[in-house]
Amino acid sequence: MALMTPLQKRAERRARNQTGLDMNLVSLIDVFTILIFFLLSNATGVELLPSPKAVQLPQSTAEKEPKQNVVLVVSGTEILVEGRKVANVADVMKLQGDLIAPLKEELDIQAGREMIREANKDKGKALTIMGDKDIPYQLLRKIMYTAARASFTDMSFAVRQKAGA
Repeated sequence: MALMTPLQKRAERRARNQTGLDMNLVSLIDVFTILIFFLLSNATGVELLPSPKAVQLPQSTAEKEPKQNVVLVVSGTEILVEGRKVANVADVMKLQGDLIAPLKEELDIQAGREMIREANKDKGKALTIMGDKDIPYQLLRKIMYTAARASFTDMSFAVRQKAGA
């Protein structure tokens, strides 16, 4: 047996440890592409509103699907419009009168962004209110009054569907 150089030993070890397994990635990519298209086509049928953890929605037996509207979230501590903080609940409760000025300003901005068909211009704009189930009625009244002043007259409330309904 002849002595081998370190380079020859390394080449022999490499040849011995090398497996003859080649993966064809083209077919694997095809399978994943079909899977992605399948998931995307089936995922568009369900519309869910993202519910913040700080807001516990009331339960209802309503079966109407949510529409794509401006979303106003009212938690126990703050009021958000499309994810942007507008006011604190404690400050709003201290206000005299029903108009919440910072909320009206933000809703006016949102109303300007909304695309409306010419035939539906005389109808009010749509707003979805995601209010915590424990917020006081006085706060809800102020929010609805302010939304009406900002031309949002089609208001709906987000709820959790009861189990078994």
